[in-house]
Amino acid sequence: MHHPPLETHQPERCRPMTSTVSEIEEVIDSERTTLLNGSNGLSSPEPVRRRVSGKSPADGGSRRICRQPSFGRDIGHAAKETYLVTRLSFKLLRYLGVGYRWIMKLLALTCYAMLLMPGFLQVAYMYFFSSQVRRSVVYGDQPRNRLDLYLPSNNDGMKPVVVFVTGGAWIIGYKAWGSLLGMQLAERDIIVACVDYRNFPQGTISDMVTDASQGISFVCNNIAAFGGDPNRIYLMGQSAGAHIAACALLEQATKESKGESISWRVSQIKAYFGLSGGYNLYNLVDHFHNRGLYRSIFLSIMEGEESFDKFSPEVRLKDPIVGKAASMLSPIMLFHGSSDYSIPCDASKTFADALQAVGAKVELILYSGKTHTDLFLQDPLRGGKDELFDDIVSVIHAEDDDALAKDSLAPPRKRLVPELLLKLAREVSPF
Repeated sequence: MHHPPLETHQPERCRPMTSTVSEIEEVIDSERTTLLNGSNGLSSPEPVRRRVSGKSPADGGSRRICRQPSFGRDIGHAAKETYLVTRLSFKLLRYLGVGYRWIMKLLALTCYAMLLMPGFLQVAYMYFFSSQVRRSVVYGDQPRNRLDLYLPSNNDGMKPVVVFVTGGAWIIGYKAWGSLLGMQLAERDIIVACVDYRNFPQGTISDMVTDASQGISFVCNNIAAFGGDPNRIYLMGQSAGAHIAACALLEQATKESKGESISWRVSQIKAYFGLSGGYNLYNLVDHFHNRGLYRSIFLSIMEGEESFDKFSPEVRLKDPIVGKAASMLSPIMLFHGSSDYSIPCDASKTFADALQAVGAKVELILYSGKTHTDLFLQDPLRGGKDELFDDIVSVIHAEDDDALAKDSLAPPRKRLVPELLLKLAREVSPF
């Protein structure tokens, strides 16, 4: 597969230093207030490609640190979030009322989770007890302004970074949903930051986009303290997270083109990976209604139909100002399964066409026969080779010969769920 050339740099060798908690907070707080400035060059147009598939040293002023997890702090945080989620669940039930479709979806989701429980339990154990996971790093002042960091086991240089915004129908998203992706990419010497954000009804779409943008800003300005290379940051979103991340990226490009005050630059994002996303709300509202996400709830999440233009990246590109700003974006890669019925693959196709029309560099990759959950859950839990995973890693490690050599020798990933359970889960999946 041919990818757009991505600029990479040879990392400077760096070793972590031991720091007290107060020192860590001092570094993070000081770096959080730093505003990055500079100019971005405009990217030249490049045709969209479709395929159906069977050395920059770290900033001298930054110190590399490792935040040590506190089990007591995690318990306290988990208790607060459990209370919050319970309270919001009852509020959400008032919105949903008694509806056949969503109740059936909930029952299907329960069965789906039970079938995949052997894998979920293994991932949960690693999430809570692995020394390579830094849980609930604070990136902002709002509830749910937390992110999880997945760090490689070796310290031999600054690592590329993926900022991941999880899906969940704008209602049940949670940073831990990215655990499996984070752990598997960390095994390939890639740092992953899974950004949490306020879900509905705790927040609406503008809150979600604001949270995601603030989380991206935190990573751009502070990831060097955790061993990440600030010159190799990639943004990725899945499902609703792909929509939120695309909104944040396009909004940031528009602000930057207008000369507004910003805390991160779109040029800091080497590439955007959109997995199974929807980018035009007008085309999704009726589809979601028929699948149990009722129109009234969807309109509440998206702040009414009058906000569809603002939060539909595909539609926003028709605005000449936004379209011109989009030419500032780094390469965009859209991934989708051809058998995705939650968000049909046409959502990525039309978004790719809109991006190409304004001169953005975009590539669309369709995976034949893959569903909404195959790409993100069943295939990773199956272990072994995975086309999507290999495609993402190949872009991140492009022009890094040592990393590519290690990738070619990497052992197959461990199977976490028996094949029979995976096939049954695919049949009952509500997504």
